[in-house]
Parts: sequence; structure tokens; C-alpha cells
Amino acid sequence: MDTDKLRDATVSCPFCGHPVHLDIDPSMGNQDYQDECRNCGSDIRLVVDVDEQHNKIIVRVKSDDENYY
Repeated sequence: MDTDKLRDATVSCPFCGHPVHLDIDPSMGNQDYQDECRNCGSDIRLVVDVDEQHNKIIVRVKSDDENYY
């Protein structure tokens, strides 16, 4: 993790609406991982897309109750 490149982001929990604060490292490229809401304890799936060409970081929040096959 490159601490000099960390970016702050705040997203809302899809279950309780509580704000979840994130530190995103764009040097790791696109990411797909799970974090836990500190308020309700639900698992939140986070998909991070790094668009270096436009200097953007896009964070999508998905609930863990989706089925993947």
C-alpha cells in the first residue's frame, strides 16, 4: 500500500444508510473487495475502478445478498 497515494471516500451502507469511510489506494488498480459496516455489521461489497486517463476513482457499493454463480 502506498500511503502517499491514499484517497478518502465516504459511501453509504446499502442496509442501514450509515456513512462508511474508506481509504482507497489507486496505485493498486481496479479492486473488488468486502468491508463491514461499522454500524450494522453487514458485509458491503466495494468495486473500485481507477480511470487513470481521466484521473478519476469510481467506487460502487453492492450488498452481499446478491447471488453469483
